[in-house]
Amino acid sequence: MSPLDQKERILIVDDAPDTLEMIQRNLTSQGYEVFTAPGVVEAIKFLEGTPVELIITDLKMPKVSGMELIRHVRENLKDTEVMMITGYATVEGAVEAVKSGAEEYLSKPFTDQELFNAVRRTLDKLHMRRTQRVPATEKAPSTYGLIGESKVMRKVFDSIAKAASTPATILLSGESGTGKELVARAIHYSSQRASAPFVPINCGAIPGELFESELFGHVKGSFTGASESRAGFFQTADGGTIFLDEIGEMSLSLQVKLLRVLQDKEVFMVGSTRPRKVDVRILAATNMDLPGLVKKGTFREDLFFRVSVIAIAIPPLRERRDDILLLANHFLNKFSEEFGKPIPRFSDKVLQLFKNYAWPGNVRELENIVQQLVVMTEGNIIDITDMPSHMRFSALRGTGLDRTLAEVETEHIRNVLASVNGNKTKAAQILAIDRKTLREKLKNQPPSSSS
Repeated sequence: MSPLDQKERILIVDDAPDTLEMIQRNLTSQGYEVFTAPGVVEAIKFLEGTPVELIITDLKMPKVSGMELIRHVRENLKDTEVMMITGYATVEGAVEAVKSGAEEYLSKPFTDQELFNAVRRTLDKLHMRRTQRVPATEKAPSTYGLIGESKVMRKVFDSIAKAASTPATILLSGESGTGKELVARAIHYSSQRASAPFVPINCGAIPGELFESELFGHVKGSFTGASESRAGFFQTADGGTIFLDEIGEMSLSLQVKLLRVLQDKEVFMVGSTRPRKVDVRILAATNMDLPGLVKKGTFREDLFFRVSVIAIAIPPLRERRDDILLLANHFLNKFSEEFGKPIPRFSDKVLQLFKNYAWPGNVRELENIVQQLVVMTEGNIIDITDMPSHMRFSALRGTGLDRTLAEVETEHIRNVLASVNGNKTKAAQILAIDRKTLREKLKNQPPSSSS
């Protein structure tokens, strides 16, 4: 993964000039802004005037060790992460570095890719923490009432602006829960029709026998129970916009009548012999494959072309992972205020789970999960144990897919060692191996995440 648009700054601290030069060259090639310091004293002086996102420090250096630098950073620089590198790897050193606040612990020699992966993981954790620290009074950035800063959402925002400036019929496609109605509202309220009604209709929620009457209205006596004439949705939306959600659910007979509305700009009320002119812009949405339905003969081809003059695809949440934490914190603030509860915060593990989870229900699922957490969680921290069981199991299955088997094994060993304060006998018992096997596994450990 490449760095984001704004260059992330990294300080490398090592008393070996060759190591400094090698790491600086490799990270600069990845787009980072890289600085170097030959020792801890020089590093601290540099940090007084230049903030950085990440410090990569050697452990053993003359006069002052890298461990002291880690402690200094943790006590004085709350917005900086630290990675430890060393050619003298020991279990005790790894445990102490993690406890002191190092996010990653790399043993020399390491490959370029191992370095890149560790740096990216560490900076991603910093990004998550920064997102989590947005003050409750500060609203998440939004455009047209939609929250998102990812490239795919910026493309959607651009499409909204273009669509709002034209009267053309628009088809919004996307999975359930992606926010198609929000996009439709954004188009309407950014258009010249903004002061007129926006009428949303779920085509799959209205019984078939009532659909025509609901859509176009009916005259008194046109069917049993029609005790008076009543306008339909199209008349209600006159001058404004009608939003036909899940248009793929519409029957073929109604598709013919909708096509007539699009062509002639008029509707026939049920039981009436005279058409009524309507000035309505139609926005349609579907989570189905309409071209596929056209091939099957269940959706009219001519109607498909009519409703998709402009087509806008709404991306699923898994394709806009940069927005997940923004949305999660927005919903956290929203529901905490709504329920009159103090605003809790998500633990790092929960934030990581949010980014790794597949979100089959998209933004709607995220909103529902956060609402549930706000209601059910006691205390000021939402931790992994508070998450629904299906998400916890997903986290166990889905994290670290970019790592080798050796890296995963090493991380588990280090986590176990940290949990027993470095006691190898207890760790071996938990791991169901003998001390000799444990020592062998620790000799040439690959780099591993310390989280």
